[in-house]
Amino acid sequence: MDVSKYTDLAVMYASEYGLKIIAAILIFVIGKWITKKLSLLVKKMMLKAEVDRTLTEFAESIVYFMLLLMVILASLNAIGVNTTSFIAVFGAASLAVGLALQGSLANIGAAVLIILFRPFKIGDFVDAGGATGTVEDINLFSTIISPIDNRTIIVPNSAIIGGNITNYSTKDTRRVDHVFGIGYDDDLKLAKETLMQLLEADDRILKDPAPFVAVSELADSSVNFVSRAWVKSEDYWGVHFDLIEKVKLTFDEKGISIPYPQMDVHTNQIESK
Repeated sequence: MDVSKYTDLAVMYASEYGLKIIAAILIFVIGKWITKKLSLLVKKMMLKAEVDRTLTEFAESIVYFMLLLMVILASLNAIGVNTTSFIAVFGAASLAVGLALQGSLANIGAAVLIILFRPFKIGDFVDAGGATGTVEDINLFSTIISPIDNRTIIVPNSAIIGGNITNYSTKDTRRVDHVFGIGYDDDLKLAKETLMQLLEADDRILKDPAPFVAVSELADSSVNFVSRAWVKSEDYWGVHFDLIEKVKLTFDEKGISIPYPQMDVHTNQIESK
């Protein structure tokens, strides 16, 4: 066995590829360090500019991934690997993964739109994607909404962007609307005055715009009043429920009836021959 032959071959390969391997390792190590520093710099700049934290972390991940990919390609090129074919394979693989995960990618795209256009933020009370409640979290794939009964609803971001979004927290005030009915035999003026007094007596109801009461409809079995009152957004539900209770109790005290649906059945007796 000719040992010198293999030794010479090893020396030849080491002299030919040794420096390239060392250069590739140095490129990868130094490039990875620079990539991490640059991605952190991007994150700090975005946080300083008060960009939403979810978008900041997403941007940081994208920057890190893209720069690291460039470092890997540069390392392979230093060894002598043909990166052109590698890029083609990577592109085909990315396309296949993209088609397989198109639903997830749609959610990520929707998350970016939510963060950029900011139809709502964490802490807002919204109606979006078929769920109504307070927004607890916005991540890359879904939005966490907690209804008033303290459940947790996970809504895909694509479902939110694809439908209507109602944000109840963007305005400082909201209008509380009710419809109350009285019987046709009841005193209309007394009922109207009573409703207005109840609205004016509640300190949570704003004086400007002034509360409003009017006859809205002569229905089949009742005369309907519409009442409208402006309140601060945080007082909406309290006023909404309290007013219903107060109207019922006050109407009972004053003898004003609140009709309910009923059916009168008339029978005709037919005498037998």
